[in-house]
Amino acid sequence: MKIEKKFEEKDLTVSVEGRIDTITSQELENSLNDEIENITSLTLDFSSLEYISSAGLRVLIATQKKLNEKNIPMTITNVNDIIKEIFRMSGFDKILEIK
Repeated sequence: MKIEKKFEEKDLTVSVEGRIDTITSQELENSLNDEIENITSLTLDFSSLEYISSAGLRVLIATQKKLNEKNIPMTITNVNDIIKEIFRMSGFDKILEIK
């Protein structure tokens, strides 16, 4: 997995490439947690994401919960059909903002 962060003032876009699974999910969670105090919005760009496991879904929900407490919006963009299906089957498409 490769993580790339881009800031536009306090708006953060995090591009994730590869797979978010039990091995890589902690790295993503740590990377996102490092920025929560410094941002006013978070966009996750999944255009190069190939797979997300339940461990990855847990990271998304935990991050969403932390951001909600601070009224910081989180949006997931550029989701391919495989990831969309995982979100749909898990019900995450109903609780996450996916564009």
